[in-house]
Amino acid sequence: MSRTATKSLFTADLIVPAIGDAFRKLDPRELIRNPVMFATAVVAMLLTVLLLVGSDTLGAGFKLQLVIWLWLTVLFGTFAEALAEGRGKAQAASLRATKAELTAKRLKNGKTEDVPASALRAGDIVLVETNDLIPADGEVVEGVASVNEAAITGESAPVIREAGGDRSAVTAGTRVISDQIKVRVTVDPGQGFLDRMIALVEGAERQKTPNEIALTILLVGLTIIFLIAVGTIPGFASYAGGSVPVAILAALLITLIPTTIAALLSAIGIAGMDRLVRFNILAKSGRAVEAAGDVDVLLLDKTGTITIGDRQASEFRTVGGTAPDDLANAALLASLADETPEGRSIVLLAREKFRVSAGGLPEGAEIIAFTAQTRISGVKIGETLIQKGAVDSVLKANPGLGGTAAATELRRITDEIARAGGTPLAVAQDGKLLGAIFLKDVVKAGIRERFGELRAMGIRTVMITGDNPLTAATIAAEAGVDDFLAQATPEDKLALIRKEQEGGRLVAMCGDGTNDAPALAQADVGVAMNTGTQAAREAGNMVDLDSDPTKLIEVVGLGKQLLMTRGALTTFSVANDVAKYFAIIPAMFVALYPGLGVLNVMGLSSPESAILSAIIFNALIIPLLVPLALKGVTYRPMAAGPLLARNLAIYGLGGLIAPFVGIKIIDLAVTGIGLA
Repeated sequence: MSRTATKSLFTADLIVPAIGDAFRKLDPRELIRNPVMFATAVVAMLLTVLLLVGSDTLGAGFKLQLVIWLWLTVLFGTFAEALAEGRGKAQAASLRATKAELTAKRLKNGKTEDVPASALRAGDIVLVETNDLIPADGEVVEGVASVNEAAITGESAPVIREAGGDRSAVTAGTRVISDQIKVRVTVDPGQGFLDRMIALVEGAERQKTPNEIALTILLVGLTIIFLIAVGTIPGFASYAGGSVPVAILAALLITLIPTTIAALLSAIGIAGMDRLVRFNILAKSGRAVEAAGDVDVLLLDKTGTITIGDRQASEFRTVGGTAPDDLANAALLASLADETPEGRSIVLLAREKFRVSAGGLPEGAEIIAFTAQTRISGVKIGETLIQKGAVDSVLKANPGLGGTAAATELRRITDEIARAGGTPLAVAQDGKLLGAIFLKDVVKAGIRERFGELRAMGIRTVMITGDNPLTAATIAAEAGVDDFLAQATPEDKLALIRKEQEGGRLVAMCGDGTNDAPALAQADVGVAMNTGTQAAREAGNMVDLDSDPTKLIEVVGLGKQLLMTRGALTTFSVANDVAKYFAIIPAMFVALYPGLGVLNVMGLSSPESAILSAIIFNALIIPLLVPLALKGVTYRPMAAGPLLARNLAIYGLGGLIAPFVGIKIIDLAVTGIGLA
């Protein structure tokens, strides 16, 4: 499994642009999207005006320090978001490097013409030969070729792309390394998969998730509550025979409202999507990342997802006393013109295991093409007719075979093949049954162990296939899934997902075919394989560039990490605020309410020092937490109870202790150098 290189958090090429972006994000139209930081900026602006035109008992130097640290609080918040976006832009730059202007060989009236890739339109047919870069997203309509997709997946091993089936989709910027293919362009310029990848990675289309919106509403509510509370203080102070300067009230408000989590909230969400990109997974929305953290059920299409996708001939089984060499020879002749992966594997098995030496079809041979109606292919050489196809179809095409001993034996053999998880193909020559070909679905290596990991995470896996129940049961047992749905139509997949969702469960779906598209769109998390069809990639809200269905382990882990990070930093922020109340309020109001002196457990030097120390700590804690927000809290699979207790102990207790220690140290420093 490949990984995109992880960029260090604090390199000059990330920090310098982020600093510039942080200042640009001070635009009120940008800040208003984060109401708490917008309120902080408004207060900072108010104190800036008061510093220039106002007069009160506070010294200008003290007010200047408050203004500087309040603006720094806002800047640290915009810097955290800019730094997170900068990491995504760095990823996008590497993707954009693969999207240089390409030249395409467009086919027109049977001839090729060289045109810029930007001139291609959906529906155009292009010829792509060995060592050519594929100029646009499309579907292979003719030919078979090996394609190097390292430019988008990071994997050096080539993949096969061929006409028909679920391995026909190709992506602009990937290179054909053998043979040639004809590709029908499926998108207009600027709308290709790579273009969308770049836009997604850069964050142009990121929107707040429901949880993020709910948390923002909570933070705004707390801000309003504290605004009202602080607004009542002058009346109480006047009643007690004193007054509180506006600058002090403004500083108190910023200290009380949840600025820490508000400043980091956007960065946490952006970083969650960025971490997926580094696992070669593209999330089209933050909602999908969050939903992945709570997935209960994973549905997987069998072909191309659990299995490699190309059935391979593994055995020839004879009937009626046919010699194995005769069956192998007939199967080979019937398959020489069959360019499907199954057909090529039959030829390979016949030549390697049975040493059949036929080099090609004799001149004048009539090829019988496979059709969905007959479900039979083959060849006619002179008067000899060789047929290969579905068992029922071959028997139907030869009515005289129905009640023979060979047909009964063939039924027994095909049942055995089905129970073993394979697909049988019958072979007949001149109306005589020769035997069956055992086509076996090859389960992807290591997939059983990965499904075990998903089970340990509390996720139930269900394999979905169009195979008969016997074959499905065998593949399910070999792959290690918890359940399966056999003979499934697109409607069946959709119905299963809706049934699970109606039961209150979050469903993830992995698929790669056009028939998976409705289910991918309905699922809470739809992970489309990059090797799949354009329809599947459009329907899913995630695209796995490595086409590894067990990658959902990483997806779930990163989703849980995102939720945990947000929860941990929210806990830390709220605990921080509680501690700051004890630090600042007793010191501020002890002159008006001497009884508050017993709460001044920190022994801060003066009210001015308490206020300034709290404001400085409030600002500095934001950049100190940026690495944690971007890297994420480490996720370890465990039950919800112990996980909650662990996070409360670390981030709740840490959030209470840190301000007492930090504010006291800052108090000693500002007092020692005479700042307050």
